[in-house]
Amino acid sequence: MLRVERLTKSFRSGDSIFRALDGLSLDVPTGAFVTIIGSNGAGKSTLLRAILGLVEPDSGRIVLDGEDITAWPVHRRGAVIGRIAQDPHEGTCAAMTIAENLAMAALRGRKRGLSRAVTRARADAFRARLAETGLGLESRLDARVGTLSGGQRQALSLLMATDPAPRLLLLDEHLANLDPRISEAVMRLTAARIAATGVTTLMVTHNMAEAIRWGDHLVMLHAGRAIFAAEGPAKAALTVPDLVARFHDAAKADLADDRLLLSG
Repeated sequence: MLRVERLTKSFRSGDSIFRALDGLSLDVPTGAFVTIIGSNGAGKSTLLRAILGLVEPDSGRIVLDGEDITAWPVHRRGAVIGRIAQDPHEGTCAAMTIAENLAMAALRGRKRGLSRAVTRARADAFRARLAETGLGLESRLDARVGTLSGGQRQALSLLMATDPAPRLLLLDEHLANLDPRISEAVMRLTAARIAATGVTTLMVTHNMAEAIRWGDHLVMLHAGRAIFAAEGPAKAALTVPDLVARFHDAAKADLADDRLLLSG
């Protein structure tokens, strides 16, 4: 279970102070797949970065499976938290081969000796895993990752982040830079990997329709606070107009405000 308790974070820009997280509290059950939506500046990415240790909160706690990880260094969190960023180039090493990238991920959180990382047994396992992507990567184990398309790199990042399965998976708008056809393929693979591993997952998205379609919980953020949540049948019954109305009711915001860039 992930528990975020009264998390606050402010940033200073000149003489101005922007509060990205404003006493945010969130309980995510073990195995839940939560989609997170909100306007620009709502605190979505700051929340994920705080969980990852890339941003130090001003106050509050982050508790994962009963352990307070608020003060853990980034490398310690990286052993138990998987992350896929918006930029397809961020989660993989372009100069290494597909097989080498997968081998590096397979050793995450383990001591690395001098033995060969890509054994024949591992290569066979990698091919089987890559076949799940439907992108032809299983025949390209020795290809440099820098030669892959953005969608192929995100699919590879997903396999790397979920094998072995982490305790928590964070998806920070990981479909945003993909064309619609590849985006659908990567999202289907994402859902399949989450279902297969049972990993607790937070997925940030600007797209309300996608937030409704995927996952079993939905949380809406605004001004650093959670203003609406739904799960199970209540989430499945939501529509995009429902979410727009919820935003108006809870945030009392004007849709003409250029901060609100949610898409359907």
